[in-house]
Amino acid sequence: MKSIEVVAAIIVSEGKVFATQRGYGEFKDGWEFPGGKMEPGESPEDALKREIREELATEINVDSFLHTVDYDYPNFHLTMHCFICSVVSGKLTLLEHESAKWLTKDNLYSVDWLPADIEVVKKLEERI
Repeated sequence: MKSIEVVAAIIVSEGKVFATQRGYGEFKDGWEFPGGKMEPGESPEDALKREIREELATEINVDSFLHTVDYDYPNFHLTMHCFICSVVSGKLTLLEHESAKWLTKDNLYSVDWLPADIEVVKKLEERI
């Protein structure tokens, strides 16, 4: 089975968490934390900053590690390193996603999360 290693930004502001809806690919319309694949030689933190710059035209600070998810999708194994992040500059402009929402602890489950992200949401509930 193919393995993919990615990073995800849990962008937090004023007790709310930023969630994005995929606008393309096999999991189009599913909700996730933004991020993407690490490039060879890139640290998870550098990959995350690059991905958020590319996907959301925003500069972030990687504040702390939250959790690593290992999840088997039907066609590949996903390893996703998740970090709590904050916005340094920019307006979280959707360049690749179809939609986005700021979620509170009370409505974290109001979107249809992708399977691997559900584990992250459970960990996140303990932190916000």
